[in-house]
Amino acid sequence: MKSDWNECSLGDALCLTIDHRGLTPKKLGGDWASEGYRALSAKNVKTGRIVQPESIRFVSEDMYQRWMPEEIEYGDILITSEAPFGEIYQWNSDEKIVLSQRLFGVRVSDTFCADYIYYYMTTDAFQGEMHSRATGTTVIGLRQPELLKCKVCYPEIKQQRVIAGILRAIDNKIQLNEEINDNLSDQIQAIYSNEFDPTTHTPTGALADICSYSSDRIPVAELSASTYFSTENMQPNKLGSVDATSLPSISQTTGCHNGDVLVSNIRPYFKKIVYVTDDCCGCSTDVLCFVPKEKQYSAFLFGTLYMDRFFKYMVAGSKGTKMPRGDKKQIMNYPIVLPDKESLALFNDLTVPMLEQIATNRMESSRLASLRDALLPKLMSGELDVSELDL
Repeated sequence: MKSDWNECSLGDALCLTIDHRGLTPKKLGGDWASEGYRALSAKNVKTGRIVQPESIRFVSEDMYQRWMPEEIEYGDILITSEAPFGEIYQWNSDEKIVLSQRLFGVRVSDTFCADYIYYYMTTDAFQGEMHSRATGTTVIGLRQPELLKCKVCYPEIKQQRVIAGILRAIDNKIQLNEEINDNLSDQIQAIYSNEFDPTTHTPTGALADICSYSSDRIPVAELSASTYFSTENMQPNKLGSVDATSLPSISQTTGCHNGDVLVSNIRPYFKKIVYVTDDCCGCSTDVLCFVPKEKQYSAFLFGTLYMDRFFKYMVAGSKGTKMPRGDKKQIMNYPIVLPDKESLALFNDLTVPMLEQIATNRMESSRLASLRDALLPKLMSGELDVSELDL
């Protein structure tokens, strides 16, 4: 820390702490609802993102009012107290939410930059102090008084804003890339639907005519968080994927390659799908890797599997109740409109550039995330001097 920086406890930087971790609907005289206000728990919070949105439960208006007399506001920071421990997320929405199991919410005082405090809480220094104050062996947890004692190092407010502005600009660009990719994927679906939707065109073949399941194997040691896909890091509602939080302990897993399409085979109604843009990837056994029989079918295969109709078909043939899985044989019988050479060439002319842009955006986001992670400790220690910058 630079000599002209200050230090305080986290509690001194806050104006509000929200801690309702012991509450449940039954304790408040009610129950969960089928819709309404979302109730986030620790399993939904990873540093920098919300995960497993399909597992988020809901409460009614009346339950929300009883549960959250002090509401989470835009810019507040969520912290997981255990299982998992120490994950940090800054709420970036005006949506009203419930803090459910194992979650703290804190609001930063106006005398500090909230974004700066958020980013500082993600540093190794702050995370290390949280772990040093935690208790437990099998399940590590942190009590509120110990959380508030954790130290925060900070420069004067102008520098806080500059530091946070640099890091926020990187995260905003990553978010923009994700939104662009979602839009491009939707455009591919619209083009496919117009030309090859089997509900408006007579099917002339089956999915098995254009693809097969991957039989390749790849050593897990050759994979990284960004090249391993499981039902955990694939996002619902066709939102692609995030980096895996861990790799499997097995020595090998299913190999995937550029142009393959991945679909989660567990609870197919969550519509988890990823177009593979790397040459060397792997997926878990809970994910189906579709390999196009010919390279020119890659974009067409993605368009086929991206359609809501395909997921409905997959759900209709799934087996099991609590954890339904798609039937691999039934899936390959999915009826499709086989394109002729001219229509396939036209489709590829329109959609392949979109898929290439998706790949470019993902690579840029990966580089930006690495840049952010490299800058974070240098900015937060004062090693990179921003005192003369005016952003």
